[in-house]
Amino acid sequence: MTTRRGGTGRADDAEDFDAFYAACAGRVVGHVYAMTGNRSEAEDAVAEAFTRAWQRWPQVRDADSPEAWVRRVATRIAVSTWRKAFNRVRAHRRAAVDTTVPGLTEDHVALLQALQRLSASERRAVVLHHLNDMSVADVAAEMGKPVGTVKSYLARGRRAMAPMLTEAHPEEASHG
Repeated sequence: MTTRRGGTGRADDAEDFDAFYAACAGRVVGHVYAMTGNRSEAEDAVAEAFTRAWQRWPQVRDADSPEAWVRRVATRIAVSTWRKAFNRVRAHRRAAVDTTVPGLTEDHVALLQALQRLSASERRAVVLHHLNDMSVADVAAEMGKPVGTVKSYLARGRRAMAPMLTEAHPEEASHG
């Protein structure tokens, strides 16, 4: 592959870069794929490496081996991506060990089933207000609705959910 050194402008640079890309992109993807074992990750890393090469094209073009430059950058990007993913998994495992998540109780299941029977707007208002402890005004702002409309959603939602939730514990309903 020959490149035009000292091109006359951005159009010449684009032509040089396009020729460079066409000549070696497949080999670089193959190299990074062999390193990572994941074609998609290899393609992403190589695309990012070629983007960086284009941003520095005058320097990369004049390097001893522009292809080696791109291959080195793509490999580093792939390794960095792998390290980030590994560290996320490790952090997640570490955090999961430190916390315990209680199982769903019958009350949780009943609540979730009751919420599913509400309209989307009523469900959103009930969850924001009662489960996220947001004021009616804050719920209205988040939903982009007037306060009165949110109050209607809440009243209808509570009215619709009441029989579903009290049926689960009829002994409590009869005593209070």
